[in-house]
Amino acid sequence: MVRAGPLPRLLRDARGAALIEFAIIMPVMLLLVFGSLEFGLNVYMRAVLEGALQKAGRNSGLQASAGGQSAIDALVTSQVRAILPNAAVAFTRQNYQSISNVGRPEDFTDTNGNSVRDAGECFTDINGNGTWDADDGRTGIGGANDVVKYTATVSYPSWIPVGRALGISPTTSITATTILRNQPYSSQPGWTPTQVCT
Repeated sequence: MVRAGPLPRLLRDARGAALIEFAIIMPVMLLLVFGSLEFGLNVYMRAVLEGALQKAGRNSGLQASAGGQSAIDALVTSQVRAILPNAAVAFTRQNYQSISNVGRPEDFTDTNGNSVRDAGECFTDINGNGTWDADDGRTGIGGANDVVKYTATVSYPSWIPVGRALGISPTTSITATTILRNQPYSSQPGWTPTQVCT
C-alpha cells in the first residue's frame, strides 16, 4: 500500500480558505462601504449648502444687509460646519447689470475674424476695470437691481481610506451657486460701459 505524501494532502486541505477569501474581498467591500458613505455625505452636504445659499442670497439682496455680507457668509458656514466641523468654506460674489450678462465675456471687435480677443482689438469695458474680461461681472454685491451670482465652495477631507493610492483626491469639494436680483433700494451705482482700444 502506497501512502500519499504531504503535498497531495495539503492541496486537498480546505481549512483556512474562508480567511483567504475574506482577505481578498475585504478591501473591495471597505471601498464600497466608504464610497457609499462618501457619496451619501456629498449628496446631503450639497442639499444643505444649496438651501443655505438660497436663503443667504435672498438676505444679501436687501439694502439692510449691504454692509453685513460677512455675517451672511458666517450663517452659511455655521450650517455647513454643523455637519462637517472641519470643512473649509469659501465665497465669491459677482454682480452684473442684467441676467443676460452673467458669465458673458465683454464684447470686442474681432478685426482678424479668429473669434478670439487679441491685443489691440477694441472692446467694451462693461465692468470698468480697464481690461478685457471673459466674464463682464464686477466683484461684490453691486447695487440696487443688479444681478448677483453668489457662490460657495465647501472642501473637506475624503472618507475613503487609501484613496490617494487609488488616484482619488484626498479632498472633496462641493460648489453651489445662486443668482438673484438685488431689491430696488436707494443706492444705484451706474454701469458706464466705455470703448477701449489697446
